[in-house]
Formats: sequence, C-alpha cells, structure tokens
Amino acid sequence: MNQKKHVSRGFTLIELLVVIAIIGILSSVVLASLNSARVKGRDARRVSDVKQVQLALELYYDTQQSYPAGSGSASTTLTALVSNNYISSVPSDPTNSGTYIYTYASANLDGTACSTAPCASYIIRSGIEGGSTAVPAGDVDGTAGGLDCADTGTPAYYCMRP
Repeated sequence: MNQKKHVSRGFTLIELLVVIAIIGILSSVVLASLNSARVKGRDARRVSDVKQVQLALELYYDTQQSYPAGSGSASTTLTALVSNNYISSVPSDPTNSGTYIYTYASANLDGTACSTAPCASYIIRSGIEGGSTAVPAGDVDGTAGGLDCADTGTPAYYCMRP
C-alpha cells in the first residue's frame, strides 16, 4: 500500500500571471498619481516665483519710484532687479520647456504698455500646467500691459500686478 501523495511546492503559471497583472495595474495607478502631484508641485513653484518677483519689484519701486521699463521674458527684462540686489536671480520655469516662461511687461496707469521710465505699473505672467482649474484665485484676468492673462486656453495664465 504505497501511495504517492502529490505535493504542490510552487505556484502555477496562472497564479503568477494574475499576480503580475495586479502589480502592473497598481503601479500604473501610482505613476498616474505621481504625475498629477508633479504638475501641482511645478504650478505651486510658478506661483511662488511670481510672488517672489513681485516682492522684488515692489522693493525696486520703493527706491526708484518706477518699475523697470520693458516687456518680454522676465529673465531678460528684469536684470535690474538682480544688479541692484533686490533678488539673487530672476527665477526660471521648473520645466525649462519654453511653454511656461515668466513674462514681464511694464505699464502706465491706464494699462497701456510703458516703454520708458517712469512706469507706474507692471504685470508678470506665468503659464499654469494644470489648466484653468489650477489657476489660483486672486490673479489678474484679461489683458494688461500688452499681455494676455486669460485663465482659459493652453496654457492658462497666472498673472500678478501691484
């Protein structure tokens, strides 16, 4: 009466495939969540950078009684903030893609572009990756100083002025 018992010592191929499929599904959900968090983090940095430049512009205005004249990329038009030590460097967008660059325009009191000092106002703009639903409240909408600051479109814009 010798009977052999069948003892299973491993997993079947089906069990292994099911486990691999579950791991794959979970990892794709986690990666999608991480990408969303990265977008929100970059947008938060953009808002913080705009507010940092806004503070430097106000310090500049306190001593010069004018905002820097000009319009275009903030890194080229706001060099006076760096040379006068109001800010260590003009921030640049975290993606460096060219899509979400920080843009500056000086303006007159009536909102038109100001090309020579003294300039009474300004607008600084950054694109927001998260779209119109991610644009923080309190920003400027419409067009000012020649810059479009719409919350709609691609990208949606976050704009600040004094």
